[in-house]
Amino acid sequence: MPHPYPAGTPGKPARESLVEMAEVVLPQDANPNGTAFGGKIVQWIDLCAGVAAGRHCRRPVVTASMDDLHFHAPIKIGYVALLTAKITAVFRTSMEVSVRVMAENPLTGERSLCTSAFLTFVGLGPDGRPAEVPPLIVETPEERDAFERARERRAARLTRSAER
Repeated sequence: MPHPYPAGTPGKPARESLVEMAEVVLPQDANPNGTAFGGKIVQWIDLCAGVAAGRHCRRPVVTASMDDLHFHAPIKIGYVALLTAKITAVFRTSMEVSVRVMAENPLTGERSLCTSAFLTFVGLGPDGRPAEVPPLIVETPEERDAFERARERRAARLTRSAER
């Protein structure tokens, strides 16, 4: 699969960007229904994804967009939110990061999918402007599929942006 980078730019595999994070849902993180605020979950997602993006490019990064954010199920007070983030695609200066949030019942260990999202981050150079980031080395059929779906999301995002 061709990369939009100069020949010889070293790439990095997605597994090197993997971030796993755990947060206990405390009363101050919750709404009157006893479940985590959506905004708090989004904050955790942005943090986890930002670490993955920074790990990939070893540059400062900024959040550019969030796509396909879905709240599948609530997370109750006292449960553990388990976040996993990983790079799915890299373009010239931007990276797409996939984040999944699972809720774990601390008494039973049972886990369920609560939230999923795709975020785009831009790597910054010393001047604070977008800078080229290393290409992604795609190692598995699943990673290849994720990369292709990321390209489709990016094309749709660019189309929406051009229509504004």
